[in-house]
Amino acid sequence: MNHSGILLTNLGTPDAPTAEAVRRYLAEFLWDKNVVGLPRWIWWPVLHGIILRRRPPFIAEHYKKIWTSEGSPLLFISEKQGKKLQQQIEYSFQEPPTVVLGMRYGNPSLVSALEQLKKSGVTRIITFPLYPQYSVTTTKSTKEAVISALGELGWAPDVSTIAHYYNHPAYIAALANSIQEYRGVSGKGELLLFSFHGIPKRLVTRGDPYYDQCLKTARSVVEKLGLEQKEWRVTFQSKFGFGEWLSPATEETLRQLARDGLKSVDVICPGFSADCLETLEEIADMNRDVFLSEGGEQFHYIPALNDRPDHIQALVDIIKTHINESPGYRAVSGTPAT
Repeated sequence: MNHSGILLTNLGTPDAPTAEAVRRYLAEFLWDKNVVGLPRWIWWPVLHGIILRRRPPFIAEHYKKIWTSEGSPLLFISEKQGKKLQQQIEYSFQEPPTVVLGMRYGNPSLVSALEQLKKSGVTRIITFPLYPQYSVTTTKSTKEAVISALGELGWAPDVSTIAHYYNHPAYIAALANSIQEYRGVSGKGELLLFSFHGIPKRLVTRGDPYYDQCLKTARSVVEKLGLEQKEWRVTFQSKFGFGEWLSPATEETLRQLARDGLKSVDVICPGFSADCLETLEEIADMNRDVFLSEGGEQFHYIPALNDRPDHIQALVDIIKTHINESPGYRAVSGTPAT
């Protein structure tokens, strides 16, 4: 009998907010050819001779600002997502898939997650990278890493990947709900800013669909909310390294908006399924300071979907959609799968 497994995965996080732990994490992350595409003979001395010597202490200080008694927000939120997804999925499938969490970089590793699935008797795996918008830097990288990890284990189950869900109705509805609920409590800012993680512009030129999918996500949410064009904007954050990245940049946009007289802004980061360094420290802290220091008066960061019930249900619906579109699978909402 076939038994399915869900490999829930996200980017990952250092094991601790220390220079040593950050160095280990960055060494793995920045060596990925999908993240930094320079020839290895050029990149290795730059990475190990400069970046991994200088950057870890600085980045560790940023992690210290968001670290909690539960550890890294990205990790403990992802763990909660996995547990709640497993609970919710029990109601939707006659033979519920086993959900296991594995990070692309850091711990728990993809290899350790796949080992768990193998021990559980799984014969087919659905890899579910929690990146709503596809990019070679995230989804493709994860897909390749899973294949590599399976090779290390000498295991060959059937594998499929949820490549994106940027416009899935349940995901859009959850985003719209979160914005409405937040504004219902904190008030409505003059502008809703959608801040997505940036990628090098050259990748989009080569065919990466990420940019278009980000815009489609924002437009779908705006349509759901009934906002006018003047009430929202899309920007990109977290530039790293040299070269031209997607624009406009979130920080520069917030600075200019405040200088132009905007007094209140609401910021949401729909590309992040869980709050992390880039949302909690970069947006909710650093970019807040930028906006307020330039004359803005109210800056509201709308949290990521995290483990909201409608987000967990959206993940279930996305899995169902994937299964229904895959040969040999069937899962209908509200009824057992066969």
